[in-house]
Amino acid sequence: MRVLQLLPELNTGGVETGTLETARSLVQARHESIVISAGGRLVKSLEAEGSRHISLPVHKKRLGSLRQVKTLRAIFEAEEPDILHLRSRLPAWLAWLAWRKMSSQTRPRLVSTVHGFYSVNAYSKIMTCGEVVICVSNSVKNYILKNYPNVPEKKLAVIHRGVNMAKYPRGYRPNTAWLAEWRRNFPQMEGKYLITLPGRFTRLKGHLDFVQVIAELKSCGLFVHGLLVGETHPRKLAYRKKVRDFIQSAGLETHCTMLEHRGDLREIMAVSDAIVSCAAKPEAFGRVTLEALSMGIPVVGYDHGGVQEQLNALFPAGKVPVGDTATMAQKLTAWRKNPPVPKKENPFTLESMLSKTLRIYQNLTATTTTTYHSQHHLSNQSN
Repeated sequence: MRVLQLLPELNTGGVETGTLETARSLVQARHESIVISAGGRLVKSLEAEGSRHISLPVHKKRLGSLRQVKTLRAIFEAEEPDILHLRSRLPAWLAWLAWRKMSSQTRPRLVSTVHGFYSVNAYSKIMTCGEVVICVSNSVKNYILKNYPNVPEKKLAVIHRGVNMAKYPRGYRPNTAWLAEWRRNFPQMEGKYLITLPGRFTRLKGHLDFVQVIAELKSCGLFVHGLLVGETHPRKLAYRKKVRDFIQSAGLETHCTMLEHRGDLREIMAVSDAIVSCAAKPEAFGRVTLEALSMGIPVVGYDHGGVQEQLNALFPAGKVPVGDTATMAQKLTAWRKNPPVPKKENPFTLESMLSKTLRIYQNLTATTTTTYHSQHHLSNQSN
C-alpha cells in the first residue's frame, strides 16, 4: 500500500505522535508512507525512519490556503496513494476539496481520525468525511453520534491511542547520568513529594487547578513540589504568564517549577511521585497519562473523557470529580505514604492501535481491488 497522511505541522502533540507511529509501522511492514505537513521538528525523525515528507503550508487558517487545493490534487494524481488519511480540520478541508474532483474509480480511499472534541459546526464536521472515521476513544465516538446524528454509526471505528510498552515499561528508571544532571539542574525538587502536570500551556489543561492543588498540599504540611512541563505556543504566552502570576500570588515560587517542551518527559515522569490531569474539558484520550500508568506511576485525573476510560481500566482510585481540587489534594496526601499501583494488564497498547489501523487500510484497499476487477471483467464482457 501507499498511504498519505495529512496534518498541519510536525512539532509536538498527540496527533503528531500518532502520525509518526503509523508511518513507522507502515514502513516496517514494507508499505510506502508519505506525510504532508508544513514541517516541524519531527520531520527529521519521520524521514530517518523511512517515510517521505512533502512540505506544504496546509496549516494557515486563511482564505489564501485554498490555493493549496490545486497543488494537493496534483500531488494525489502524481503519487497515486491507496489511502488518504486526514488528521486535522484545515488540511482535511483542503484535501477533501482536492479529492472530490478526482475520478471515483482511481482516487484514494478516504480515512479520517477524530483526535479531539472539536467545536460543533460545519467546519468541524469535515472530520467525519472519511469512508471510515477513526475515533480515538469511546468518548469521541459518543461525541460524534450526539452532535452529528447524520453520520452512520457503522463507519465509526474506535481505536484507542496506544502506549509503547517497551518504551514505557513497568518500573522504568532513568540512568545515573540523567539523574545526576537532573539533580544538578533542579536541586529544589530533591527529596520533595514531586507532583507533575505534563501538557502544553493552554487553558484546557487546567494549570490553575493544579497550582491550587499544590497550595492545598503545602497547607497540609507536605514537602511538596509541583512541576508544570509543556510547550507554549506563541499565542499562549499570555496564558503562561497568568499561570506564573498565580503561582507568585499563592506564594508558591519555591514550590513550583515551570518547564518548556522537553525531550525527556518519560524520565521526568519516572522520577515523579504522581502525575496529574486537570483538564477543564474532557480530553479525547490523553496519551501522556497512559504512558505514566504503563510505568506504574499513580495518576489522579478528572473523571471525564478519555482519561476516565484509562482510569476505569487501569486505575479507578485516581478518578476525581471535575473541578474538585480538594478531593484531588486529599488523594495525593493519602498516597504520600502508601501509593496505590496501577494494574499491569493494559488494553491500550501501541501494537493494538497500529494493527487495527493497518487492518482498516487493508480492508479498504481490498474493496477497491475487488471493485476494480469486477468492473474490468464486466467491461471485457461487453467488448
